[in-house]
Amino acid sequence: MQPQQPSLLPDDAVVDPVALALAAAVRGREGHFSELLGRLGEAGAPLAGMAPLWRDFFTAIGAEGWADLPARQARIQRRVLEDGATYNVYADGGQSQRAWPLESLPTLIGPDDWAQIERGVAQRARLLDAVLRDAYGERRLLEEGLLPASLVLGHPQYLRPMHGCRPAGDVFLHVAAFDLVRGPEGRWWVAAQRTQAPSGLGYLLENRLIVAQQFPIAFRELRVQRLASSFLGMLQGLMRLSPAGERSRVVLLTPGPANETYFEQVFLARYLGIALVEGADLTVRANRVYLKTLHGLERVHVVLRRVDDEYLDPLELRPDSALGVAGLLQALRAGEVVVANAPGAGWLESPGLAAFWPAVAERLLGEPLALPAVTTWWCGEEAVWQDHRARLGDFIAVPTFAPGPGRPGLVPQRVAALDARARAALLQRIDDDPAACTLQAPMRGAETPVWREGRLLARSAVLRVFAVADGRGGWRVVPGGMARVAAEGDGGANPWLSMQHGHSSADTWVQTGGEVDPTSLLPRPLSAADLASWHRSVTSRSAENLFWLGRYSERAENCVRLARLTLEALTGSLITGASAEVLGVLDTLARHHGLVGTGVPTPQQSVRVFERALVHALGDAQGATSVAYNLQALMRCAQALRERLSPEHWKLIREVGEHFDQHLRAALDTAAAEPLADVMGVLARAATHLAAITGAQTDRMTRDDGWRLLSVGRQIERLDFHAHALALGIERGLHRRDEGFALLLGLFDSTITYRAQFQARRELPPLLHLLVHDTDNPRALAWVARTMRDRFIKLSRHDAAWAQEVAATLPRPEDWPLELISTPDDAGGHAPLITLLAQCGQQVRGLSDALGQRLFSHVGPADRMVWQ
Repeated sequence: MQPQQPSLLPDDAVVDPVALALAAAVRGREGHFSELLGRLGEAGAPLAGMAPLWRDFFTAIGAEGWADLPARQARIQRRVLEDGATYNVYADGGQSQRAWPLESLPTLIGPDDWAQIERGVAQRARLLDAVLRDAYGERRLLEEGLLPASLVLGHPQYLRPMHGCRPAGDVFLHVAAFDLVRGPEGRWWVAAQRTQAPSGLGYLLENRLIVAQQFPIAFRELRVQRLASSFLGMLQGLMRLSPAGERSRVVLLTPGPANETYFEQVFLARYLGIALVEGADLTVRANRVYLKTLHGLERVHVVLRRVDDEYLDPLELRPDSALGVAGLLQALRAGEVVVANAPGAGWLESPGLAAFWPAVAERLLGEPLALPAVTTWWCGEEAVWQDHRARLGDFIAVPTFAPGPGRPGLVPQRVAALDARARAALLQRIDDDPAACTLQAPMRGAETPVWREGRLLARSAVLRVFAVADGRGGWRVVPGGMARVAAEGDGGANPWLSMQHGHSSADTWVQTGGEVDPTSLLPRPLSAADLASWHRSVTSRSAENLFWLGRYSERAENCVRLARLTLEALTGSLITGASAEVLGVLDTLARHHGLVGTGVPTPQQSVRVFERALVHALGDAQGATSVAYNLQALMRCAQALRERLSPEHWKLIREVGEHFDQHLRAALDTAAAEPLADVMGVLARAATHLAAITGAQTDRMTRDDGWRLLSVGRQIERLDFHAHALALGIERGLHRRDEGFALLLGLFDSTITYRAQFQARRELPPLLHLLVHDTDNPRALAWVARTMRDRFIKLSRHDAAWAQEVAATLPRPEDWPLELISTPDDAGGHAPLITLLAQCGQQVRGLSDALGQRLFSHVGPADRMVWQ
């Protein structure tokens, strides 16, 4: 055995994690501030020394933490998927969900840098709020020429209906966001501001909750300031301005699941403990805003909105908007509701205004701006455009106004990167409409370290920081932010690092020089008196989506089961020859439930053609009754209910549609001549998935009135399907044939139960006993009808008279005498049973209509206001 070479290091040698990080660092671009090194990057300078904050970070995680970075990155990505954190990306007219891209390393800001940011951001928020008061009031800035009238009054987002309006407390802005970049000299600059409906607060929280858990020791030792106090302060500030004070109902108004940042809206509403609503959830009556719930109208005092200005009120703004609330502006003017931010703030985001803010600050605040803005030139001033026209290549061309109807807008672009043809086209476009373009000087922003496969790469970063009003005229800046990090070294063509262009985000840690704030958003303890009157409101939109979630879950199960039974029967008919009665019933059921089209030949005419038509229709997502359509509709309902569903429940619903589409396409694209076995496997997997979803809905959801409505929806669909199938089967005499008898049991998913109770008997009375009367069988009509009736009455208990009136019209199969429905009539048929089953279907469809009118649309004879 050869002797081992002795180690050059002593056994107790300590590996320096700072040295490991420096050894893995890749040089950034020359002339850009390096956050890792804490100085300007210079060509040829050694990568030695490290910024104190980053040195403390790597020291805190230690050598083991450095070696564990791959595992931590994997845990971060897994947590993102488990939370369902997504960002909807729009491209080429389509929409796709993308997992939220989160870096493993945070961005770090020291106390001195944060003091500069905090002072400058609070000042700018105060300034912008004062500008809005002036612009919709006295207009001194316009009269004195400090702001150009053509840029303000000509801006599409200057709302004339807001002129003369004085919101509660005379506060227009409640939340403002500022995109900051650090210049080569280490100073922070304002690159953009968001005042209309700033996004990112929810993602900021998600980033913090995930990343801080991966570096708990570093988070504690670096004394990172916490966020809860700022969010609590925002809520308290809104309530101070509300007419109801601390008893205010606060809602977050979302554009809906199709919005690119819908996840963070759901997440933020959950964190703040407020209701997430869409425009259709709210209504205005007598200048007051109400939330439509299952039990009536409940007063809303504060609307924290994420809907853009022009869509807020179809009565006074964009008339084709389905996202807003008719009459909202009038309620705001009447002082009956706080809207955060007040409509009409969107024009402040225009980059064309940047050059005017220093003079405006001196006029309104009497002080210079603490944070400078990136140099911009508005081309709407003729002298400015003519002076800069020849040097167009030195700038970034950005749109002055946001795109909208009739305003395609200019795509931000580095002019120097354009070819001669594109540059000439841009020049002509600005000549034609110079006011629509603003030129911005390129900014050599700082680069933050990102971890990639064992290396520390330098990437450009833009930091979004938020300021929130305290309701007393002051502002506080959230001690953190959402950093956007470039996917490539130079940030690509978009200098603002838009998430739509594939860039990522990073948590932002602010080190405090004082005490770490221990504030928590946990609510005060509830007393027995509080709990005695406690109720959980279910909005009408959520109620309707829950209702249809139940219906589509059941409908998808029924369609999958029917497709499997039909394909099995068709396969059997080729081998042993299925009876004409069985094939006829399956043909009728398949057409009734949309599994095949009307022009498809019957199985008796061509088994092969019918089978191929059925198989190919399974994946037709445009067919309103296909399996694929029902699975997609199920996912759309679930997406609108993200705030109510557990991550596991949402994952199951998302996966069943994705897997069905993927595996069915693979089965149909196979080269095999007989893909039927693969198709049957796809249907079997879908059935298993749907059974798991049923279990999640039955056992994993809070059994409030929303859940009861989901259950009622399931039972309506189940009762209608089973009543129709049983009536058709009895009418066609399936119970007289072995394969027909088995088909009826299969349609009710009760084969095993029947065998356990009645073994091999093929008699009608025990069949009807099990499928109609057995209240222990969750597929029996009596069990379904009783469950539906009981849960309907309980969810409608606040309107007992109406509930009893509707319940009186619902079917009661348990009262159908077994002797009557199982005994043949004089003609040898079962007309009484078939009539009862037909009435059963009509009655449950009537219940669906009644629920829609009373609980979802609120078109009853009188409004029921349950909370003033």
